[in-house]
Amino acid sequence: MMMEFSHELNETVTTVNEIIKNQLPPVDGLQSTVLEAMKYSVEAGGKRIRPMLMLKSYELYIDIAGESRDRFMRPILHACMGAMEMIHTFSLCHDDLPCMDGDKYRRGRESTWYKFGEAMGTLAGDALSLYAFEAVSEAYRKQLTSALSGESDISATDINSFSLSVVKAINYLSSLSGVNGMLGGQVVDVEMTGHKLSNEQLMFIYRLKTGALLQASLMTGAILGGADDEDIARLSGIGEKIGVAFQIQDDILDETSTEEVLGKPIHSDDLNNKTTYVSIYGLSEAHKEVEKLSVQAIEELKELKSVNEDCKNFLISLTDMLINRKK
Repeated sequence: MMMEFSHELNETVTTVNEIIKNQLPPVDGLQSTVLEAMKYSVEAGGKRIRPMLMLKSYELYIDIAGESRDRFMRPILHACMGAMEMIHTFSLCHDDLPCMDGDKYRRGRESTWYKFGEAMGTLAGDALSLYAFEAVSEAYRKQLTSALSGESDISATDINSFSLSVVKAINYLSSLSGVNGMLGGQVVDVEMTGHKLSNEQLMFIYRLKTGALLQASLMTGAILGGADDEDIARLSGIGEKIGVAFQIQDDILDETSTEEVLGKPIHSDDLNNKTTYVSIYGLSEAHKEVEKLSVQAIEELKELKSVNEDCKNFLISLTDMLINRKK
């Protein structure tokens, strides 16, 4: 079972990497330096968790929704997957800046600002955050233009329904990336660095800074795939639980792992005087909380209405792997 999952995971990561690569702009023109920095940042590697979750949550439902929806939505899904990785990467570009965490290395190589300079590192993050939505809106424009021109056999009713789903997906993607999501969590994290946090404040940061993009990934894919509102809400809760558990595990690894394994500096939370779940409750309680959230998320995944059991089982195995990862 584990070998089957490992094989499918490797194949999925390869597929996701190819999709993301195709969403990046070409490196040319007088602004080529920032385009190269964007490419460098996105292609630095990483687990591709968020676009992978988006792809699999789409596949949970699209077989039920039908071929015409898949034909309309698949290019938009790919654009959203690329956009999600760009949004995540832009947050890392800015997170590493000297005015934030000041990390010179990420994923075993120079961080964007350290390689290209602070100004270009900042602009690369800005460019990624903006190009993400340019790519999504362009993919939607092309699909809508094709459908309205009669090039496809999609009915007017379906076009209206599909368009509403796209707008809904983009709304969640943007809102959970911004001040009411990931960026809002980062704001509180930065403001409270050096101050003692309550559990409520810490959980707010974890839910938004880490959980929001995982929520957005699961919800966006499911919306484009045709899930109903009940399952979309359930996926939102699952994404939040995975995100909080993922961040607590990150806290654990910052205390217990090595720089060689993680590919980034360890004990950075202590050096930056940050409150973490481990610093409040200790390693033992942190492990228990990760286990509790993991069990809850997996049980809720099992309750989804999807008939694609293979896809559901992949998401369950992926969740278990992410939450209990060693790097």
